Amino acid sequence: MKKILLILLAIVTPVFAQNFNGRISSSFYTFERVEAKDVSNKFLRSYQYGQFNLNKDWFTLRTTLVVEQDLIKNIKYDPRVRLFNLYLEGRELLGLATLRIGRQPLYHSVASGTFDGVSLDFKYWKLKFQSYYGFNIPAYQKFELIKNWNKNYLVGGKLQGEFGNLFLGLGYLNKNFYSDDYETTRLDENFNPVLVLVKPGSSQFEFFNAEIGYELKNISLNSRLFYDINFKKISRVDFNSDFSIWKNLGLNIYYAYREPLIRYNSFFTIFESVVQNNYELDLGLNYRLNKSINLSGKFGLVKYSDENSTRISLGAATPYGMISYVKNFGYAGELDGISIYSNYRLMNGLITPSLGIGYSSYKFSATSPRNTALYILAGTNIRPWRFLSFDLQGQYLKNKIYKNDYRLFFKINYWFNTNLNVL
Repeated sequence: MKKILLILLAIVTPVFAQNFNGRISSSFYTFERVEAKDVSNKFLRSYQYGQFNLNKDWFTLRTTLVVEQDLIKNIKYDPRVRLFNLYLEGRELLGLATLRIGRQPLYHSVASGTFDGVSLDFKYWKLKFQSYYGFNIPAYQKFELIKNWNKNYLVGGKLQGEFGNLFLGLGYLNKNFYSDDYETTRLDENFNPVLVLVKPGSSQFEFFNAEIGYELKNISLNSRLFYDINFKKISRVDFNSDFSIWKNLGLNIYYAYREPLIRYNSFFTIFESVVQNNYELDLGLNYRLNKSINLSGKFGLVKYSDENSTRISLGAATPYGMISYVKNFGYAGELDGISIYSNYRLMNGLITPSLGIGYSSYKFSATSPRNTALYILAGTNIRPWRFLSFDLQGQYLKNKIYKNDYRLFFKINYWFNTNLNVL
């Protein structure tokens, strides 16, 4: 498979290499991990990131990949190459369609991620139809196709339309997962241990969803519904609305009902009666004090079968940074936390120092002991030219598990955009 893809790239690259742009990043992250009592190891992880686009007219070849490796420890799977994207895109074909072939992103509330396959989008009048078909990708985004295609596929589509201020959408998704067979020890009828071959089979998600939205000058209303076809019940309903109450004062209302998201035919279906559904309600206020300062507050309530969980948050955003306070109490535990983050551009953006501090006091339940956590972030971004930047950040953490945890992060970014004029 790799040879086929490389040959394909070699053929199509001269055709599409009229413009070449993208970003290259090199990151280094050092930390110490406690493996056991009195045993710890230091790591220096290296991440080489590349995002490349070859363009000509309405066609683009897009690639995104990461190579990771530890520079001071010998780890079995290093170096690991993760191929996130590699697909050919054709836009405005016949003035109607966009076609993508290869490993590409998928945006769906139930199955967002990446897949290997084909997607086709049509636009006509006020309607848009999106469709896709393909296969799950291997673990760790390996540069290969997954096995058992007939049990590891996904197919779906969405029809949406905008009619003035009204938005309507209907969608369908069928995504299948296959687990490899494995051998394990079980007890026979005489309670003697025997080796058994377990065949989990294929499990899946199959959903129908509907969306509706309405936009006016001072109000927006949006709602979604997801119906689980396998379990024959509504899986999720949510509603979101933004109101402009008065001048610079805005109100946000969010409501959601959720059932546990469980794969059909999977082992976890036996827990369906134990895992609770929940209802969530959020009420938020935003007030723009002036052009540069914004104040916000939010109250949230999550209701389970027999318990409730509540959260309150307050925040302020200014040109010099942000400050926020959050308080949680109820079934999900108790928490009081405050965080401050600041960054400010100096010398026309040549240097942008940043500082972040956070402190929290928390309990897992009303009867649990109280714990505290503190983190400090300090760093700077240096950008001598538009196409080159350097990031350096030091991190400190102190909590119940890590008394004093120090980490260091360094990153180099390089952007490029050039016209090759090959043809």
